[in-house]
Amino acid sequence: MAEPITGKYEFDADARMAQTVANGPRYAPLTLDEVSPEGHEQVAGMRAAFNIPEDRPFPDVSLITLRHPGMFRAQMVLGLEIAAKGTIPPRERELAILRIALLARAPFEWCEHVDIGKAFGVTPEEIERVIAGSSAPGWSEHDAALLRAVEEMIADHCISDASWNTLAKTYDEKQMLELPMLVGSYLMTAIQQNSLKILPKGNGFDYR
Repeated sequence: MAEPITGKYEFDADARMAQTVANGPRYAPLTLDEVSPEGHEQVAGMRAAFNIPEDRPFPDVSLITLRHPGMFRAQMVLGLEIAAKGTIPPRERELAILRIALLARAPFEWCEHVDIGKAFGVTPEEIERVIAGSSAPGWSEHDAALLRAVEEMIADHCISDASWNTLAKTYDEKQMLELPMLVGSYLMTAIQQNSLKILPKGNGFDYR
């Protein structure tokens, strides 16, 4: 059984940036004129779901993955179910995603969700604690168990009984069913974005 990383995850951030970002992206973003008719349906659906105005540029990461519009559609179905319709509170969802991004050493996902997390109430102090892991002092029992569950699923692909039972005190059945899918979905996305060398907006794994 793999032991989860519950404390600060030490890695060479500069080396990881060189591996996952340098000379990227591996495919150029499409222009909207180059997007297929099937892809345009996904663009319209994403704009509607996330209230993206028509005059706002579509994200480069989406314009890259729209090279495979069927896969993009499948990712968006799951992504919208988790992010737009999910039952886990947004702040807690973002805490989990930030820990996933850190453990996956995923600079693009990390930078994106630092900004998203702040918009949903994640504080700079909490981001520091995400970096420090589930064992850091200051977490509530619930939040510590949430981050511990993320660490366990990434290390051993299973939530322990202790973390499950703690989360089940406050989460209902839908939330408990949703949590492993959230972790799997954002880990999958991190692997894709790392491999495509998607350029982050911010300064790598910095959060300031």
